[in-house]
Amino acid sequence: MSLRIIFAGTPAFAVPCLRAAARYDEVVAVYTQPDRPAGRGRALTASPVKQEALQRGIEVLQPETLKKQVSRDALRALEPDLMIVVAYGLILPQSILDIPKYGCWNVHASMLPRWRGAAPIQRAIEAGDTETGVCLMQMEKGLDIGPVLLSQSLAIGEHDTGGQLHDKLSELGAQVLSDGLGLLRAGIVPVARPQPEDGATYAHKLDKHEAKLDWSQPATMLANKVRAFNPWPVAEAELAGERVRIHGAVALAVAHGKTPGMVLAAGRDGIDIACGDGALRIRALQRAGGKTITAADYLNARRDLVSL
Repeated sequence: MSLRIIFAGTPAFAVPCLRAAARYDEVVAVYTQPDRPAGRGRALTASPVKQEALQRGIEVLQPETLKKQVSRDALRALEPDLMIVVAYGLILPQSILDIPKYGCWNVHASMLPRWRGAAPIQRAIEAGDTETGVCLMQMEKGLDIGPVLLSQSLAIGEHDTGGQLHDKLSELGAQVLSDGLGLLRAGIVPVARPQPEDGATYAHKLDKHEAKLDWSQPATMLANKVRAFNPWPVAEAELAGERVRIHGAVALAVAHGKTPGMVLAAGRDGIDIACGDGALRIRALQRAGGKTITAADYLNARRDLVSL
């Protein structure tokens, strides 16, 4: 059977899932956040999901809230079998969750109950996790607490950045969603498995202030932050009197006895900074107003560091 689907999503992460939903079933409408100012000109810009929907000729709805009666009436008039929610950005009240025949499914980028919340991808890297994944969840009232229908794990590479892991999980999410939709089209409702009571963690939304590195922290912790905060908000720190943004770095297990923040060595392989434990080797960085460059290129302009 073919399903009548409502899709709710906003950022680029959700686009592969929209494509998966539209492959065999009828996406009768797409809900997405209202257009927001973006870019240097601050012009109103459509979300990536809206752009994809318009290209496909799908009706786009952009309510400021779903808590009003008019929102419920509009959704009910679409007679949906299922609502798929992927990084939408609005809370769905119970009155909305109850409308579709099969309820609402959410694609979440973690192995629940670990990393419920807004930034599961970055928080997993920041915490030093070696594995993450995607869960297809039956939505309930509450933050990412619903039972899991399907899941697929994924190893986090030693050098994966937030952006790289985002792209991997975006595609994996589309695959898991496709599997769930295939079962439902065949008349098989995936079994809903309650999330374990233990192991729940919350992935707080990223804040730009978190990007400032504290050299007194262990090098491994700082290296994880550099990876997690790439491409946004991008780690930044004081380097020999200059504020720079750090795009690539690795932790070194070295004993140095130096004050955190001191430059231990500087050469073609990178710039080694003393940390509370170990050292952080900076490999790619960005000066104020400049582009991302290698440490070797940076040292061409900071010859004062090479002899340190």
